[in-house]
Amino acid sequence: MITITTTEGLAAFCDRARAHPYVTVDTEFLRERSYYSKLCLVQLAVPGEAEEDAVLLDPLAKGLSLEPLYDLMRDTSVVKVFHAARQDLEIFYIDGGVIPQPLFDTQVAAMVCGYGEQVGYETLVRKIARASLDKTSRFTDWSRRPLTDAQKVYALADVTHLRVIYEYLSDELDKTGRKGWVEEELSTLTDPETYIIRPEDAWERIKTRTNSGRFLAVVRELARFRETYAQERNIPRARVFKDDALLEIASTKPQSEEDLSRSRLLLREARRGEIADGILAAVKAGLAAPQKDWPVVDQSRDKLQVNPALADLLRVLLKAKSDASAVAQKLIATSAELDEIAAGEFDGPAFKGWRREVFGEDALRLCRGEVALAADGGRVKIIEL
Repeated sequence: MITITTTEGLAAFCDRARAHPYVTVDTEFLRERSYYSKLCLVQLAVPGEAEEDAVLLDPLAKGLSLEPLYDLMRDTSVVKVFHAARQDLEIFYIDGGVIPQPLFDTQVAAMVCGYGEQVGYETLVRKIARASLDKTSRFTDWSRRPLTDAQKVYALADVTHLRVIYEYLSDELDKTGRKGWVEEELSTLTDPETYIIRPEDAWERIKTRTNSGRFLAVVRELARFRETYAQERNIPRARVFKDDALLEIASTKPQSEEDLSRSRLLLREARRGEIADGILAAVKAGLAAPQKDWPVVDQSRDKLQVNPALADLLRVLLKAKSDASAVAQKLIATSAELDEIAAGEFDGPAFKGWRREVFGEDALRLCRGEVALAADGGRVKIIEL
C-alpha cells in the first residue's frame, strides 16, 4: 500500500491520473472537536490493478502541499468519482476553494438506476462489485499516526471497489439515456452556495415554537453571534452554547452576567468572559431591532389547503411511477412536494426537467381530472377519462 507524504509524490500521481478518464476519491476526516472538518486522509484510485493505481494521501504530513490535488480536481478532462460526495466536497471547497469538475456521485446514480433511497456504499459493493467490506475501522481516529494496516486496507477499499461501481453505473446510465438526469441532480453539489454558512442566516436552523417577531429577532442575533464565534475559533457551535440554551436566553432576555448566572442550560464557561459579553450584546441588539427588520418564519406551507384524497392518489401514482422507472421515490418527489401539488401548487421540482417526464405530467393530469388510477393485478395503471 502506497502512502503519499510529499508534494512531489502527489504531483507525480496526479500527473499519471490525467492519463485516465476518471479518478475515484474519498476522504477520512474528523469534526467532533472543530467547526470545520479536519482532513486526515485522502484516498485516490485510477483504473488498473497495479499497486500504484490506488494510493493513500496523508494531508497531515509535514511540508505537504495539496495544490497538485486541487489542480487535478479542477482538470475537466478527468471525471472525479465519489460516493455520497457532499461532505468530501465541502472539505475541498473550504480548504482549497475548489469544487471537483466534472463530478460523478455513485449514490445519486444508484438512486436513478433503481437501487433505492440513499443507498450505502457497502450495499453497492455487495450488489455490483460482488465483494464485502470490513467496516471495523470506520470510526477510528484518523488523525492519529501511524495509521494501522487495518485502517489503510479499509480506506483503500473505499476507492478500489468504487471503480467497478462507477463503470457499471455509468454504462447503465448510457443504456437508459439518464446520464443527464444525474448531472441535473448534481447541480446542488457543485454550487458553492451549498457550502457557505452565513451567520446572519443561522437562526433559520433553530426550531422554535413561537413566531413572535421580537423573540425571533433575539434568536437571530444569538445565532449570529454563536456562528461567528464558532467559525472564527474553529470550534463546534455546541461548545459555545447549545440550541436549548439559546432558546432559554431568548426567552429570559438576560441583561447582565448576574442574569446569565441564573440560566439552567448555559454552560458555566459561557456565563462570563467573551461569550457572556457576546450573548448580552446579542440580546440587546435583538431587542433594539425595529419591527420592520424582525425575522419572519415562512408559514406558507401551514396555509396550504391540501386535498387529502388527492394527496393519497398522488402517492399511489408516485409509487407506480417509481416502480415503472426504477427510480427512488424521494428522488422524484418528497412527501411535502406531493402535499403542495395536492394544494394546487404546480411550479415545484416535480414539474421541471426529467421529473416532469417521469411523474409531473401525469400528476398534473391526475389533478385536472383527465386521468384516473386503477389496479391491474399487482400494478397500478393510468386510465384516460
